[in-house]
Amino acid sequence: MQGIDRNTLTDAVIASFEGAGDPRMKEVIGALVRHLHAFAREVELRPEEWRAGIAFLTAAAAITDDKRNEFVLASDILGLTSLTDLLQGVPGATERSVLGPFHAEGSPMLPVGGDLIRDNAGPPVLVRGRVLDLEGRPVRGATIDFWQTNALGHYWQQDPTQSPDNLRFRMPLGDDGVYAFTTVRPAPYTVPYDGPVGGLLRAGGRHAWRPAHFHFRVLADGFAPLTTELFPADDPYIEQDAVFGVRASLAVPFVTRDAPEEAARHRLPNPFALVEFDFRMSPAR
Repeated sequence: MQGIDRNTLTDAVIASFEGAGDPRMKEVIGALVRHLHAFAREVELRPEEWRAGIAFLTAAAAITDDKRNEFVLASDILGLTSLTDLLQGVPGATERSVLGPFHAEGSPMLPVGGDLIRDNAGPPVLVRGRVLDLEGRPVRGATIDFWQTNALGHYWQQDPTQSPDNLRFRMPLGDDGVYAFTTVRPAPYTVPYDGPVGGLLRAGGRHAWRPAHFHFRVLADGFAPLTTELFPADDPYIEQDAVFGVRASLAVPFVTRDAPEEAARHRLPNPFALVEFDFRMSPAR
């Protein structure tokens, strides 16, 4: 290919994808090439800096496995994950938040009202609410996929003392859309910083802390999948999340509830902490 120089290269690369059978793929890859090349031109990217970037990606690949995804973590700390979530927002629907690198498929089933506390230490919490559509009607046939850290801020993938099924579940809901379960309050924690993403954080003078949170994926036929998080409103890191996942609407109070009969029904001490939150799902596009 002749006539390639710093001014014609970008158009030539974009034109090379003209044969793409998927129009959306052609649109996305074309925009990606334009912006990557514009970035390189803006900073006058040097070959040694490009090689450092390739080394970062290579190191991320080397550390990624079925328990930890360093590429997801890189996307998180650069705010790209949150931006894609925010771009998909629908008025009236629950705001989306990051999936994170520790989601795993195949969590065990838990019935509505089930217990996750078991032998986990930490303040007990009753979490409950409903899954609704944008009109406030219960969503039938919804399923909740849930995961969290323990009270020390560790997911099961990070802690060999935990069972692989600890503090996570899938919960099929009834026609009323009601969910409920007991668990322990999670703790703030640092994102993994023993890999290339940690090096990037340190080089940027950034901390690695996330506020405590519960992860939820809510799925139902005919509705857009909802991936989100709930955060204790009083968490010390609520205003400085390393992955930019906090939304004001997702910061919830852990209310002290004095209800002896309810506590006994859920085998909780009285008083106990209560979190109530209704998820609002938007129709599938």
